[in-house]
Amino acid sequence: MVNLDRYAAAIGRLLLVALFFVSAIGKLTAPAATKAYIVAMGLPLPDLAFWVSILVELCGGALFLLGYQTRIVAAGLALYSIATALVFHHNFAEQNEMFHFLKDLAIAGGFLQAAAFGGGACSLDARKAA
Repeated sequence: MVNLDRYAAAIGRLLLVALFFVSAIGKLTAPAATKAYIVAMGLPLPDLAFWVSILVELCGGALFLLGYQTRIVAAGLALYSIATALVFHHNFAEQNEMFHFLKDLAIAGGFLQAAAFGGGACSLDARKAA
């Protein structure tokens, strides 16, 4: 029988960052629409915001998936998720926006769990410690 405790953190990391990878690919395939959305939300420097979001989602996601510096990366991704909720999903009069706000907070909660407990046995952090 497989010891799921050994693999649960790695599976959790994969499930958390899958959304980030899909989101980054979506942004890269529709940069004009993404930048227009950024402008519509009132953020300055849409080009910079676009590239920062791609960097965070792809690079931060990859580091988290591999379990490298998991606690630090997870804390950063939690802050990113909370900022995304507050900036892009604050129109609580729309049920869909409320759902996305809560989804982003739930994702932040998952990242905070990883920040508190680390990457688990199947992570680069665990290999360095061994």
